[in-house]
Amino acid sequence: MMIREAITKDKLEILKFCKNTFSWGDYIEHVWDFWVSEGSLLVCEIQSPVGICHTFYSKDQIWIEGIRINPNFRKQKIASQLIKQSEFNGKKRHALFSYMLIDTENEISLSMATSLDYTIFQTWNFYALEPKINSNFSIDFEKSLNPHIYTHYVQSWRWIPLDNDILSKFYKQNKIIKSKIDDKDSIAILTDSEHFEKTLIVTLFSGSINTTLQIIHFLQNYGTENDYERIQILTKEQLTSFDLLEHKLSFHLMKKSLV
Repeated sequence: MMIREAITKDKLEILKFCKNTFSWGDYIEHVWDFWVSEGSLLVCEIQSPVGICHTFYSKDQIWIEGIRINPNFRKQKIASQLIKQSEFNGKKRHALFSYMLIDTENEISLSMATSLDYTIFQTWNFYALEPKINSNFSIDFEKSLNPHIYTHYVQSWRWIPLDNDILSKFYKQNKIIKSKIDDKDSIAILTDSEHFEKTLIVTLFSGSINTTLQIIHFLQNYGTENDYERIQILTKEQLTSFDLLEHKLSFHLMKKSLV
């Protein structure tokens, strides 16, 4: 077994066992070129590539994603070795924490992560929202968030630390919206997917049903006006049923200290 950096010619061999990962297929073919260009895409090779794992670095953390193992080579702790190598590389960059996202129903991956000392940090829900013309909303553009309270936002399905520099950029771009009713508020941070066209990713902090409904209506209208085909909402809350809002999956955000 050898773990090394991926190279371009690995792609075809890897995609052979990344076609039916989920009931709907997989996304690896769409992100492969991005991940190779970013670097830190690890390949496990046993005569030929049998597993991959990508690491994204941001501030004091690493984000582990895209763990895929050839079904013929599972139960050989290949995923664990790829994660350990990613953690080792992260420690060399002085990372303090490691995060990954695992479907709440994926007991095998959850058991593997637990064996590597990961714990469930938070649980998040993924909702799909269809754009449509909807002018029935009242929101404001937020210009002051506390990064100690709102610690992360989602960018291309990566939980990225918020800081004052990122917040300042979002304020200028009107990417943070707020609805406040009866002293309760909901906040949403809007980002574009880096890997999929016409896809809006929303990190939603829901404070009440009424304020969340205002944000949902805004997002539908915003999506239509800006020609988005997909709106993906990530939130820790379980949302009440809304028009054209569909719950897709729930995930555990797993965390491990690297010190």
